[in-house]
Amino acid sequence: MLAKLFAGHWSQSPVRFGQDHEPICACVMPSQDTLRPGQLAKESYPLTLSGPLAVSEQRKRHCSSCQPEMNLGFEFTMAFQPIVDVSQGRIFAQEALVRGLNEEPAGLILCQINEQNLYQFDQLCRVKALQWAAMLEIDGYLSINFLPNAVYQPETCIRVTLDAAEQFGFPSDRIIFEFTENEKIFDHNHLKNIIQTYQRLGFKTAIDDFGSGYSGLNLLAEFQPDIIKIDMKLVRGIDQNKVKQSILGAMLEVCRDLGIVMIAEGIETLEEAITLQAMGITLMQGFYIATPAFQSLAVPRLSLQ
Repeated sequence: MLAKLFAGHWSQSPVRFGQDHEPICACVMPSQDTLRPGQLAKESYPLTLSGPLAVSEQRKRHCSSCQPEMNLGFEFTMAFQPIVDVSQGRIFAQEALVRGLNEEPAGLILCQINEQNLYQFDQLCRVKALQWAAMLEIDGYLSINFLPNAVYQPETCIRVTLDAAEQFGFPSDRIIFEFTENEKIFDHNHLKNIIQTYQRLGFKTAIDDFGSGYSGLNLLAEFQPDIIKIDMKLVRGIDQNKVKQSILGAMLEVCRDLGIVMIAEGIETLEEAITLQAMGITLMQGFYIATPAFQSLAVPRLSLQ
């Protein structure tokens, strides 16, 4: 998971994540050419796994100890960025983003994650997101990111989340679990099992940064999440780019046929938002809608009027 903590763009000094398939070092820092001033934790996270066997062994080693009570040696908190339904003028969801206690950016927190504490950090992120969601009285969905490679058995690993939701009084059927397409998935059957288990338990599931990563439409052929979030590179400047409009229009048609909801993220201008709405996309997220708010809820644009 790492509660979105992250999602979008990483680099592995000096090679950017995704440019090769070699093992990736423990801390993947945000690429400076994609980092915006004030941008939150969706830019980086640690990866320590080098292949399917390593993933399996790490899952087994950490599953029994992925309890949020573990002392990580550092503290962190959450910020939230809204996803708005501009057609209804309401907030659809709030996305949880990791922050330092003094509003330090996500990279400074996530660089302290390694293979010994990755699983505990993942669980603690879920707990903190739910705790803050309850305190802030979020009345829409709560979106939490997770790392499929950090889940050993979904039925077991989800227990901490369910217990936290009950403890803090946040309805579990208002939780969305996102995973980013940028993460290389070594075992697609395992990912399919996670998604199906989460859906069976009443959670919503989402693919983040869709169209930017390893699998693209192949993921949809294997399983269907409830939501996909279109990568911001496809959104950027779409009002002036007919090619992007054609590509996104075709993706939107596929989603409609499969009953999948589409969210456009990374929206920065009114023109982008108007174009997306004209195409039929009404769930929007980005700096034009609202910037993330530290331990609080931002006041977003609820319409394009």
